[in-house]
Amino acid sequence: MNEESWGYRTNSGYETGNDLIGFKVEATDGGIGKVDEHTDEAGRGYIVVDIGVWIFGRHVLLPASVIRRVDRDDETVHVDRTKDQIKDAPDFERNKQPRDPSYLEQFARYYGMPHM
Repeated sequence: MNEESWGYRTNSGYETGNDLIGFKVEATDGGIGKVDEHTDEAGRGYIVVDIGVWIFGRHVLLPASVIRRVDRDDETVHVDRTKDQIKDAPDFERNKQPRDPSYLEQFARYYGMPHM
């Protein structure tokens, strides 16, 4: 697993242990949903975004490295992807094991990031 793809940027304002659940997610071209789940596990950091506003009940996974900035005051996570890029991402499947590198590889490929 590539640490750079799955780690939070040092200048993003994210601090280990911060709870992002419920934060709004702001793409480069506007709001896209809310954080439903997140992890800051070393080498496997990600957020799961509920984009139900766009498509009922749909969730997508974003690697931590796409987070540009966390605004704790506004409870907003700013990411460096467009709404369309996020909407077109593979679905996050809760029954799969997100800690499994082979499962996470599909997201790394989609976002054009190095993997394994």
